[in-house]
Amino acid sequence: MTDIGNKSLKYQAGIGPKRAELLANDMDMHVVDDMLQFYPYKYVDRSHIYKISELRADMPYVQICGRFISRQMVSGGRMPHLTATFSDGTGTIEIVWFKGLNYVTEQINPNELFLLFGKPSIFNHKLNMTHPEMEKADSAHVDAGTLQPFYNTTERMKKSGFNSKAIHKIIRGIFVDAGDDGIMETLPQSILTKCNLMPRGKALQQIHFPTNAQTLEIARYRMKFEELFYIHLSLLRNKTINRSHQQGVVFAKAGALLNDFYKNHIPFEPTNAQKKVVREMSVDMASGRQMNRLLQGDVGSGKTLVALMVMLIAAGNGYQACIMAPTEILATQHYENLSKMLSGMSSVSVALLTGSTKKKDRTKILSALADGSLNFIVGTHALIEDTVVFNKLGLAIVDEQHRFGVAQRARLWAKATIPPHILVMTATPIPRTLAMTVYGDLDVSVIDELPPGRKPVMTEHYFHNSRNSLNKFIRDQLQQGRQCYVVYPLIDESEKMDFKNLTEGFEYMKEAFPEYKVCMVHGKLSAEEKDEAMHSFASGESQIMVATTVIEVGVNVPNASIMVIESAERFGLSQLHQLRGRVGRGADQSYCVLMTSYKLSDDTRRRMEVMVGTTDGFEIAEADMRLRGPGDISGTQQSGLPFSLRIADLAKDSQLVQYTREKAQELLAADPSLESADNVVAVERLRALAKQQINWSEIS
Repeated sequence: MTDIGNKSLKYQAGIGPKRAELLANDMDMHVVDDMLQFYPYKYVDRSHIYKISELRADMPYVQICGRFISRQMVSGGRMPHLTATFSDGTGTIEIVWFKGLNYVTEQINPNELFLLFGKPSIFNHKLNMTHPEMEKADSAHVDAGTLQPFYNTTERMKKSGFNSKAIHKIIRGIFVDAGDDGIMETLPQSILTKCNLMPRGKALQQIHFPTNAQTLEIARYRMKFEELFYIHLSLLRNKTINRSHQQGVVFAKAGALLNDFYKNHIPFEPTNAQKKVVREMSVDMASGRQMNRLLQGDVGSGKTLVALMVMLIAAGNGYQACIMAPTEILATQHYENLSKMLSGMSSVSVALLTGSTKKKDRTKILSALADGSLNFIVGTHALIEDTVVFNKLGLAIVDEQHRFGVAQRARLWAKATIPPHILVMTATPIPRTLAMTVYGDLDVSVIDELPPGRKPVMTEHYFHNSRNSLNKFIRDQLQQGRQCYVVYPLIDESEKMDFKNLTEGFEYMKEAFPEYKVCMVHGKLSAEEKDEAMHSFASGESQIMVATTVIEVGVNVPNASIMVIESAERFGLSQLHQLRGRVGRGADQSYCVLMTSYKLSDDTRRRMEVMVGTTDGFEIAEADMRLRGPGDISGTQQSGLPFSLRIADLAKDSQLVQYTREKAQELLAADPSLESADNVVAVERLRALAKQQINWSEIS
């Protein structure tokens, strides 16, 4: 039995070498299986045939059946075109073509019955339809079912006559060539039986040629299951293999340093959530296997304290630890926080290494790192430079790791003889379904509790005409000795209008609050100017900071109690939440004000409602994924997911994400090496996916 799926598309009828090249370049399709998994983006119900007398210009695409009773070529005007009068006995409609006129003229035969499918409209007070799909009524039954699929195509494909209908015709030819058993099954029989799934060949046929809506849903479920199942199976299998092969440094004890810190120097009693995640990590680090753990904690949840406690475990076992942060501001903040918490412990040393570190200081730091007298180092990309040599690196912590490339992280790991324990931290709450798939090969710890004394930030949605009452509220807060952020969108530093709004906002705040000092921060300032403005605000010298989203990460001013976000409709939910996290860092009640215009889309209105309704970062992340999709959940545009989803949707198929993970776990628990005869098909499928260069394990 030959698997037709591996056949090159250039040998498929209706394609050939030129079209195959076009498909490879535009759609990343190379073999027949790629085309079978090129799923329709929508279906149109073709079961109902309308009477022409029922048609109105405001209707969507409709189907009519009748005969052409006249036609004429119109050569006047800007573009020659063909018009024909079409009748079904209840009325007439004018049909117009601007392209392919010779071909259409040959097709129109007044004695034959035709089915037309198109959008009715009114032109010159007459009902008409432009460029409808057209087929002879006696051949219409060839399209199995009444749901017509539509496929996405590029402009270059359309110019080559490679439209949605042409793709559908080629796919029909593939099924004819394949026969009953030419499309190979890709799931083990045990999974098909246990989960009551449709066979792959039948599912693909139903997706492209649906019999009815119910069968189509069953077929789509089967293909979604397969897609998600293999993501989980690959990640979980890699995790098992890594655990069995990846030796780790053994931290056998908590150590005297952690005990001393906990008894005498800890700034506040850790929350139960913080204690739980430290326990999880200490178990990992004592196991003899390399720890690979993701720590999720909402803004202000106390991740730095947790990081320090596990760093002290490393130091207590004779090893060094490092924290790599994506920006100098964030690295400096980590360094200052660690230094403050360690101020009473003279036996522990910590240093900061960034691009701005002076040469004399850098030489001293590198020497101490190499001879082992320096316990902890915090830095930016500077940590992965060749000149940075550790004496005994045992723990590497990466903050906001999505901002670092795989190669950059690998260079950090390579600085230890035995791979160091890895802790990845993020303040961007990740929806559960996304964490399961994107971070599926990491163990996940969550800090889901705020430190004692923190009050949730109160959020209000104001329209621009409420400016006076907002100013009164800001003045009340400033008179109590508080400080205020005013953030403007600056999506792209080159957008002049954004920059104008920011500078006008700065001038407005100076006029509205003449008795207070206002500073401004944006991306066009030099590092020194930025630092000066930040320091002015952090020290309390300035009471109002007008800024762009450069303050999203890395400014910690406990006295700032108001965050005003101008044009809030231009921000995603996760970014709004990150910005809101800049306030509420002290014991005082803090406020976030979302300023928008009255004219809001339904999506924007929902975003504002979510922000006002909850401060739970995970709830917000789930809502953000539902609204915007999983490729851009962090508010800063990422390259998207490390795998390609062709039919499943992480936001809409969350239950299936969980279910397929459970089934993958069950399969591996029963057959960890996938050696049984039934699981040979799963091994083959994993191998095929690996060839498609889907790098499932890029994350850690």
